[in-house]
Amino acid sequence: MSSHLDGDLLAGATVRARMAREAARPMREQGVAGIVLSFVDTAGINRIKTVPVERLPAAATRGVGMSPVFDTFLADDSLTTTARFGGPDGDLRLVPDLAALTVLAAQPGWAWAPVNRYTQDGAPYVLCQRRYAAEAASRCQEAGLDVIAAVEIEWAVARGDGAGFEPACRGPAYGMARLVELSDYARDLLVALQREGVEVEQLHPEYSDGQYEVSVGPTDLVTAADRSVLVRQTIRAVSAQHGLQVSFAPSVVNGHVGNGGHIHLSARSGERNIFAGGDRRHGLTAAGEAFAAGILEELPGLCAVGAPTVASYLRLVPSHWAGAFQCWGLETREAALRLVRGLRGDQDRAANIEVKCVDLTANPYLLLGALAGAGLAGVRRQARLPEEVTGDPALLDPAELKARGVQRLPQSLPEAIDALAASATLREVLGDDQLEVVLGVRRAEAERFAGREDDEVVAATRWVY
Repeated sequence: MSSHLDGDLLAGATVRARMAREAARPMREQGVAGIVLSFVDTAGINRIKTVPVERLPAAATRGVGMSPVFDTFLADDSLTTTARFGGPDGDLRLVPDLAALTVLAAQPGWAWAPVNRYTQDGAPYVLCQRRYAAEAASRCQEAGLDVIAAVEIEWAVARGDGAGFEPACRGPAYGMARLVELSDYARDLLVALQREGVEVEQLHPEYSDGQYEVSVGPTDLVTAADRSVLVRQTIRAVSAQHGLQVSFAPSVVNGHVGNGGHIHLSARSGERNIFAGGDRRHGLTAAGEAFAAGILEELPGLCAVGAPTVASYLRLVPSHWAGAFQCWGLETREAALRLVRGLRGDQDRAANIEVKCVDLTANPYLLLGALAGAGLAGVRRQARLPEEVTGDPALLDPAELKARGVQRLPQSLPEAIDALAASATLREVLGDDQLEVVLGVRRAEAERFAGREDDEVVAATRWVY
């Protein structure tokens, strides 16, 4: 029983109580003492409450109380308010999705479950971003598209526990020497993710200081977002076991390559991958081109969702494979939207689009739902992709870029906020409630760092994410 789109909280209480009792019994035998109930706020922070394993049936039926104020928390735990949200009033119920309940391999005695949020009346809460992602997936399915996604996780590994950053490995980027330095650590991470049921496709040293990346298998939008949260929690826990610190922040060392959180999206119409086997460029179908074009057109505003911090724009710079230009290309890693075809003969399974201009400070549920919504909007209006770009757009003459309709994506959080506020499509995709809170939190974050030097921004963000 999946609760991605469960309705009234009280409707399935008896079934959930039985499932919770059945789930709690073997967990107690495995030594699980507590359950982490987890959601991600608008600022991208994983907020939690925990219950003893014996209380899981009660949590599954009646939920656990938590204030709605966290939707307007900032990353430093200060808070803002909007016209309708924030402040000390009200209460919500956090209800674990028992289908996603996972024993944590790197945190002995603990299990984890993502939650859906409800009002005290038992109705779905309007700002539940997990439900928002489920509803976005449902709208795509109603239009004949089954969308799947995967989130790439990049992180920097450091020694010590200070405020600065000392890389835990110094071997070359992508080099075997770097893996040898942290061989036990990387092995333990693979083992932990396997025990948690996470399908790992790749794990390797990355380009920047002490940086690694893990890629996991694609799945439905909600589960992909769940995995993004679970994988990062597991990386953090394994790192702690090895006496290491980790940062998923978009800028860990100012001026160096930062951490991305690239999103891979694919979709099927019936049995057919819409990004392969078609008669459009590079095998795109008409629906595949329109879906990609819908996302590409909205990338400036989507940056306020997927690159939501001031530090995000220290990463989102040209010639760093961050996708700083609003363009697309076949296997072009400098384009914000990259078409991945896959190996010949395997394209129906593997073809997808990669959104490169986003990072791991984003709320993954909100981002995946917004990307799917923008893609669906493109399909509905039969959008077309512009001319593709090859090579590095930063090396092209500005006049040529203008002629091709290629522009830089926002270079600051305030620019992204303005683009989001001006987009009629994203207002419809997000809805008035989510849009109000996203704009309110982003504006408050921008104001918090107004006038601060880049090094200060990096230091203030490094260990928050």
